Amino acid sequence: MKGVIKAVENKRQIVQRAIKQDTKAFEQLLINEERKMYYTALSYVGKKEDALDVIQETAYKAFLAIKDLREPEYFSTWLIAILIRECYQLLRKRNETIPYEESELVTKLTYDEVDTINQLYIKDTIAKLPEHYQTVIILFYYHDLAIRDIATIIELPIGTVKTYLHRARQQLKKELERSYRLNERAT
Repeated sequence: MKGVIKAVENKRQIVQRAIKQDTKAFEQLLINEERKMYYTALSYVGKKEDALDVIQETAYKAFLAIKDLREPEYFSTWLIAILIRECYQLLRKRNETIPYEESELVTKLTYDEVDTINQLYIKDTIAKLPEHYQTVIILFYYHDLAIRDIATIIELPIGTVKTYLHRARQQLKKELERSYRLNERAT
């Protein structure tokens, strides 16, 4: 337990040094978050090169804005929020929806083995959801983020995130049940 407390205190000290524009401290924070940033960016933009571009832009914007970070313990959440905004900005430029690894999301949504056709159908169904529903579904199921963290990242109240998640699940369930009934009739 003491090791965990010491690690948290150490991270807080590094963040506080970065807030004071210590470039080495900021670099260390980015190194600590690089894996999470890469896989988050990749899950949004789908291409390695685009993910790296988004991370670079995120690092630049975060360095410029870190002096305004009020709560050092939320550095990671703050950084991922910037990253996701950058991903959306890139996707809007390309006029695309959010790609993700549908097989992992399917497993987390259904807890059953699902064949490839169903996986593709779920991916397409999620892609048809409004952007804000897609975001909460992907962050909740794919990135295993808590509702509170999702609310912080997308800058909405917790109640709104819960509503989006509930409505997105309802829409997915309704569409998937409809598809299942149609498949049952066809076979």
